[in-house]
Amino acid sequence: MSLLDFNIVNLTPHAINIVSEEDGINITIPASGVVARVAATVAKLDKGIYTTAYGDVEGLPEPIEGTVYVVSGLVLSALAGSREDVYAPATTLAARNEAGQIVSVPGLVR
Repeated sequence: MSLLDFNIVNLTPHAINIVSEEDGINITIPASGVVARVAATVAKLDKGIYTTAYGDVEGLPEPIEGTVYVVSGLVLSALAGSREDVYAPATTLAARNEAGQIVSVPGLVR
């Protein structure tokens, strides 16, 4: 099965470019306008030092047959493998421009 066999919903705030010459994929997944996030609470520990406690994932729709959701790596990590329909961009394998900004990724990770 290929990534192209699914309806892909991007729940990040920006478009994601997937370019994989090996797999013959060259697509841009536009942002859907809905952003999945992990709830966070920040507490001050000392002067200039804070701690963050992460909570539940917010903004993630219920599963739909034939649909995959693209979220941030933090959201994917917070789900701890509980959803097989949720992926994140493979940013560790990303192509970057001269300024170090991500231009494309070769695929998604689960």
